[in-house]
Amino acid sequence: MSHRANGFPQERRPAADGDDVGREKLWRGWIAAGVLAIAGYYLLPAGGVAASLVYNVIGLASVLGILAGVRLHRVARPALWYWFAAGQFTWVVGDLVYEYYEHVLHQEPYPSAADAFYLASYPMLVVGLWMLIRGGGGARAAEAAIAGIGFGLALWIFVLHPIATDAANSTLERVIGIAYPAADALILALAARLLVSRGSTASTRLLVMAVLFLLFSDVGFSVVTLYADGDDRILSAGWLISYVLWAAAALHPSAAAPPDPAADNTIRAGRAQFAALTACALLAPAMLFLPGVGADTVDRVAIGACSVLLFLLSVARVFALTRTVQGQTAELERIALHDELTGLPNRRHFEQARGPLHVVFLGLSGLKNINDELGRPVGDQVVAVSAARIFAAAPEATQVARIGGDEFALALPDAETAARVVQRLVAVLREPVEAGGHELLAGASMGVAEAGGVLEALRRAEAAMHAAKQTGEPYRAWSAELDERAGEHARLGAELRAALDAGQFQVVYQPIVRLPERRVTAVEALVRWQHPQRGMVSPAAFIPVAEQNGLIVELGAWILHTACRRMADWRAELGALAPDRVSVNVSARQLARADFPATVAAALATTGLPARCLTIEVTETAVFGGGQALTSLHELRALGVRIALDDFGTGHSSLGLLQTVPVDVLKVDKSFVDNITEAGRHTVIARALIQVSEGLGLTAVAEGVETAEQATALYELGYRLLQGYYFGKPTAEPRFEVDFIHAG
Repeated sequence: MSHRANGFPQERRPAADGDDVGREKLWRGWIAAGVLAIAGYYLLPAGGVAASLVYNVIGLASVLGILAGVRLHRVARPALWYWFAAGQFTWVVGDLVYEYYEHVLHQEPYPSAADAFYLASYPMLVVGLWMLIRGGGGARAAEAAIAGIGFGLALWIFVLHPIATDAANSTLERVIGIAYPAADALILALAARLLVSRGSTASTRLLVMAVLFLLFSDVGFSVVTLYADGDDRILSAGWLISYVLWAAAALHPSAAAPPDPAADNTIRAGRAQFAALTACALLAPAMLFLPGVGADTVDRVAIGACSVLLFLLSVARVFALTRTVQGQTAELERIALHDELTGLPNRRHFEQARGPLHVVFLGLSGLKNINDELGRPVGDQVVAVSAARIFAAAPEATQVARIGGDEFALALPDAETAARVVQRLVAVLREPVEAGGHELLAGASMGVAEAGGVLEALRRAEAAMHAAKQTGEPYRAWSAELDERAGEHARLGAELRAALDAGQFQVVYQPIVRLPERRVTAVEALVRWQHPQRGMVSPAAFIPVAEQNGLIVELGAWILHTACRRMADWRAELGALAPDRVSVNVSARQLARADFPATVAAALATTGLPARCLTIEVTETAVFGGGQALTSLHELRALGVRIALDDFGTGHSSLGLLQTVPVDVLKVDKSFVDNITEAGRHTVIARALIQVSEGLGLTAVAEGVETAEQATALYELGYRLLQGYYFGKPTAEPRFEVDFIHAG
């Protein structure tokens, strides 16, 4: 539970449900007790000491109820409630003074010392109400003033002016007779301002009701005194109910959250409110049509002056509402064109730029993994910190926008400035980001492009950014070839779906040979696409496209199932001549799916292939970010499936991955094999990798072996499993005989 003080939320200790129920019962019980006490007052003999005692007890209980409410609810602004309590207490003192005259001195003087206390209570109530409503919108103040002047005019015509001109009364009587309803009119205006506030609560509405009952009795007393000599005991009900309601307002739970004046800056114009304000505005001219009203010069002046004031206030209200609408429109426009998290302009705002310009399109790296592993709040912190760094790195007057979740764009005047800013961004975004108690790296890929319009420049820069992300470059400048490549990717993507449905894909197998036995101990399953028009399409051309459009998930599942079924058939047909295992490459997109381990388990169950006969090959980049990919590998390992790190040694922190990734096989990249016959750093790295593998109890496979010399050199370094064209190209029908394999 929280309450607001001066418009800002403040924390409070949450109340238990039982406390809430108890507080709800308290204020309702207070009202019930107050009604019973008032009924008891009227059952007692009029003018007796017992009735007076009950009257005063109700008044004092009201004061204590206000103080109890302040303590119980720990209200945000206790001072205003203390003013209310002081006003009520002063009124009770006035009652006691009057009853001293009545029951001790047996007098009923008017005016008397009691009136001094009664009148002294009004300023205290006014101060409390003013503290409650201060601030807020001008339109609401104008509405309250319209209501106050309309009522005040009626009060003047029918009560104040007759009292002021009554020659039968003394000057002091006339002054005091005017003072009560005049003070009530002021309090009513403040209460009206409180009632039209958008942030009014049940507590404030109870206060308004208390003011209305006070007003009813005060005006009624003045009218009875002026026009009749009847019994005014019935008017005591209004004062007593006002007592009860004032304390009920303090005891109500909503007293802990007084109205938020800032809420008056919003517009609320209901039919009832509009009708009430219209009636008050038309009240002055309508007075002229009442019999006997307007005959007096003073009345005509009062009606004329009030008519002018009401007109001016109506104009002021319209002006204030117009200003409010303009302010809200500007705020809505700001919200629509700016990003809430970073405060930067958004894509819509950025697209309003005009003229030729250079655009830098920037995409953060690894934000999805951060959100998945550490939660979106931490990811939001990373975005906010990165946005601040990007903004700080840009020259003054540069438009920087957040285009999407992890994407930003900068509009720059020329190529030289763009190049300078890109270099600066590369440097600042390499620094780690502290978020959620973690030190995180959020690198970025950038694209740079120039065009005559912002939309085209943005499109080109985004294409260049994606190209940079695919190649691992920090940034890439746009060129027409990127569009040609994108067009080709789009065509391939459209044809991939049809190719999969039409069975145009084929799985081929490349042997992995063990030396010195020269036995095919495993095969790697690879996919080929025999296109009816294009011919054989290279995997390097269609695999990235399948990764991008998501078809790699379905294609990968088909490859997995096909390879498992073929391996099971070899085991059944060839027995001991069959390879021990089949390796299947898995993409990052497949690993990122939580259901991938289930897909593997289903393929094994359907084909009857033991889990130990399957190796899943993954690249270092696929598991570098951790997250679901790492979880999937642990689940596969639990199934009994072996895990191989493909292209090992070429990625980020390769050795560091061995501490987190459940690995069985290291496939040493071809780049370390190409120059293995020459003395140099390649030989040193290859030797170090086999030592790491042996030290960790892993199996090492050297890829890309193309010559007998390379095979011999690798064997001498300690490698026993080799793969490459020297031992056999990928084929749909591999041979496993020993004499087929070249000598190592």
